[in-house]
Amino acid sequence: MAWKFDNERPIYIQLVENLKQKILSGEYKPGCKIPSVRDLALESGVNPNTMQKALSELESQGLIKTEKTVGRNVTEDLSLLRLEKDKIAKEKTKNYVQSMRELGVYKKDVLAYLKEEIDK
Repeated sequence: MAWKFDNERPIYIQLVENLKQKILSGEYKPGCKIPSVRDLALESGVNPNTMQKALSELESQGLIKTEKTVGRNVTEDLSLLRLEKDKIAKEKTKNYVQSMRELGVYKKDVLAYLKEEIDK
């Protein structure tokens, strides 16, 4: 089934985000081989060249490595994976808090909403 994309941002950026999510969530585990460009392109419903561009970006970020005879693997650098996960989590938290402020909701209520959601 093809992945969902919005028309507001470049597809390859959305591919990078989606693949990064799979890596950081553990769906693609450290050291594991990721699917080929062709397989990922078919799965996501995009052109292989677009997928190649996304994978090249992930490689430049150090999240995947290409080994000539093996293909692409997720990095085994757990500290890099933790740093990247923390960076994204902080950005999402910042965006959430900002949107709550814009709504007129502040610390005590934001914390209560978070606790309620976490405790579900």
